[in-house]
Amino acid sequence: MTNAQFEQVVRECRTLFEKKLHDYGASWRILRPQSLTDQLFIKAKRIRSLEIKKESLVGEGIRPEFVALINYGIVGLIQLYNGFADTVDIANDEAMRLYDKYAHEALELMKRKNHDYDEAWRGMRVSSYTDFILTKIERIKEIENLGGDTLVSEGIDANYMDIINYAVFGAIKLSEEQ
Repeated sequence: MTNAQFEQVVRECRTLFEKKLHDYGASWRILRPQSLTDQLFIKAKRIRSLEIKKESLVGEGIRPEFVALINYGIVGLIQLYNGFADTVDIANDEAMRLYDKYAHEALELMKRKNHDYDEAWRGMRVSSYTDFILTKIERIKEIENLGGDTLVSEGIDANYMDIINYAVFGAIKLSEEQ
């Protein structure tokens, strides 16, 4: 059941990504690492703000922000391994191929971790996912400030993967609560 839920959320995110790709092209290729980190930060801070205030004046809820974090996390992996560009330098079909590659890697890691952690995420609060995502973003900022020169820490890619995982958990839990 859990793997099917993981796969369903990733399919939902892929569908939205593909639609946005149609509308905007791969405009995200222009994002430098720090800008992408700030975009992740904005989304996670909005989730935290809505969790605390219990009200959205814009009318959009928390779950769409978790979906956005998943997609931006995958974009982060693409950018990390392919670099950023000064112009949109890939066609939509190549963007989808890259999306699928990194989404698959994140999904497989999530399944392996879920096995090892015995679904501990199900006993957690959604607000903890938010806080863990914000912590991962802060770690990414520090690694960026260090120019990637860490002593013992996992790299930026591992933090993107964790952000994706926690956001998938959040999307699933919020769907179950509705």
